[in-house]
Amino acid sequence: MLRHDPGSGCAVSGGEVAGILVAVFWAILVSFLAVALARLAQTLRATTKLVADVTDQAVPLLADASSAVRSAQTQIDRVDAIASDVQEVTSNASALSTTVASTFGGPLVKVAAFGYGVRRAIGRREDAPAKPARRTVIVGRTVPSARRGKRKKD
Repeated sequence: MLRHDPGSGCAVSGGEVAGILVAVFWAILVSFLAVALARLAQTLRATTKLVADVTDQAVPLLADASSAVRSAQTQIDRVDAIASDVQEVTSNASALSTTVASTFGGPLVKVAAFGYGVRRAIGRREDAPAKPARRTVIVGRTVPSARRGKRKKD
């Protein structure tokens, strides 16, 4: 234990105590900063290693992606060629259809009309001309005679 004798010349002043406190405070602060810097250095080393690993893995992935894009472009070029061929076939089929319709369409229509006329003429000779069916108008609608007979029964 320290005793202070007023008569001895070893007195500690308030400024000396404050200086000691400041020195202790700075020592603690420097210790905390040293620990923080050590952890920061460790984090930077880990980050550097992580970036190096990512770079090592990214280069092959980029090469694979580049080859996939080239392959897709080749396939798109093939599909484009097929689509243009299909368009050409479609236009040829349309032209052929128009040619067939203009070549055979007129005569076929004439043959069909002739056949219809012959059937109609034969049908008139065998049967007497049919009377047109009577129709009844109910509230703006025409009802055929067959339905009219059913209505009378109801």
